[in-house]
This record gives sequence, C-alpha cells and structure tokens, in this order.
Amino acid sequence: MKEEFKEHLESMRIVGDTDTFPSYAAVVRTVLGDGGFGTLTTTALDGRPYGNIAVVAPHKQRSAKSHGITVGRPVELRPKTFKNARWAFVCDGLPVDCVKLGLTHLKKMDVAIDVVFSGINEGGNLGTDTLYSGTVAAAIEGALCGKPSVAVSVNSHTPRYFAYAAKLAADALKTLESQEWPQITLNINTPDLPADQIHGVKYTRLGVRGYDEWLEPIHGEDGKIEYQYQGRPLVYSSKNTGIDVIANQENYASITPMQCDFTQHTLVEEVKKWRWNHE
Repeated sequence: MKEEFKEHLESMRIVGDTDTFPSYAAVVRTVLGDGGFGTLTTTALDGRPYGNIAVVAPHKQRSAKSHGITVGRPVELRPKTFKNARWAFVCDGLPVDCVKLGLTHLKKMDVAIDVVFSGINEGGNLGTDTLYSGTVAAAIEGALCGKPSVAVSVNSHTPRYFAYAAKLAADALKTLESQEWPQITLNINTPDLPADQIHGVKYTRLGVRGYDEWLEPIHGEDGKIEYQYQGRPLVYSSKNTGIDVIANQENYASITPMQCDFTQHTLVEEVKKWRWNHE
C-alpha cells in the first residue's frame, strides 16, 4: 500500500472492538474546507475537516446487503470515537439501517444533516451490481429521506488509490453551495489508478455488469456441502463510455445520477393492452 494512503486509511479506524472500516457517513454542511473529502477520515486532503461530521457505520462487513433493513429484532446504535467526527456511532444493522436510524437519532439530538455520503467502498458499484450494493442502497436511502446523497466506490476489492474518488466526492459536496439537488443519488466510481492515469470523468447511465460466475462447493467434515459465490467481471468489447461499466473499463471515472423509480414508463400503456383475466 502506498505510504501516502497508509496513514490516511489508518486514521479511519473506529476506536473499539472492531477492525472494520466504516462505510457510511452523513455530513453536516456548515463550513466547507478546500480540497478532497477523504476516505471517510472526514478530512480534506489538505488536512482540514469539512464542517461538522456525523458518522454512522456498520459494526462489520456488510457487502451485497442491498436495500435490506433489520426487522424482527432491535438494532443497536453505540457511540464511538472517530477522528474529526463530532458525532460517531456503530450500528449492528445493515447499511440502510445506518442511514435510517442514524438520521432519526441525530434529528432527536437536534443535528440537521445536509448531505449523506456512502463510501468510499472497496470494490466498484457499477451497472446492475447497484441492485446488490449496500453502499448504493445507503445513499439511495439518504435520498428517500430527503437528503442529497452520494455513493463513492473504487473499482477494486484491494484498492490502493483513493485520491481521485475523494476529489470527486469533494466536488459533489461543493456543488451544494451553488445549486439545489433534486431527490437523486449520485453514484461515483473510479478506477483503482493514480489520479494522473485516470483519463477523466464520464457522466453515464447504468450498464450491465456481467460475470464469469460459479458456485464453489465447500465440503465439510460432517458431509455438509456449502457453496461460495465466485466470479470474475467480464471484459466488454464496447467502447461506449457513456455506460458506467465501460467507462471504468476504459480507465475513466463515472458519475451516474440514480433514482428509485423502477417503472418502465414506455411500457405502461402497452401493458394495459395485454389480456388480463379481470377484464
């Protein structure tokens, strides 16, 4: 790991009984600093924090939890110490719980959240993978709660380069000073490359994230067989960098505006014409 980010990442650790890096944060926008919004160190790359920071993080790895919430049991929220954060909590629920419970709890503390960030995730959240992503779901929940929201990911499960993702997150934050956001989520993905090797930014739509995938059988001593999902992302021949999957494949960062409406609007009238039993 590059030394310039080793210290940067170490400062992310929640003080307590977990080695998990937090992945979900809400930022109270009061005074904005200059520079990049770090990898949830809540610090600009020049060392100055952005306003008052609140962090709500899952207590352990919660990848691919999508937009699930915890039902059937209480969810615990414990205060923790977190560098540069004015308020910090660990949640034993799912990513969306972190946002729902975090915003509710902070509101009771008279803390008004202005924008929700989710990330920086270790691993891309591109195309159809956004349907599975806890990182994206947490940001979308922020939008559902009426907050401008941003999901940020580096397209590698063993990332080394966070600077460009941090810069784009900071850029997104700064736009709030000059304009109001609609109720959308911005989904930012960057290649795991030094900033000078990334070709730029593409403003994209979601694509299809295909895999060469299989289920690996794991044989236990008691004869039980379990299966572990395995897969390798497909490489596409397309050069259409207006699609997020292709943009990242071609070493561009992508910014995709997302919404919660899954409706296929062009087919609503067509479906009306289908033969239904109730007619």
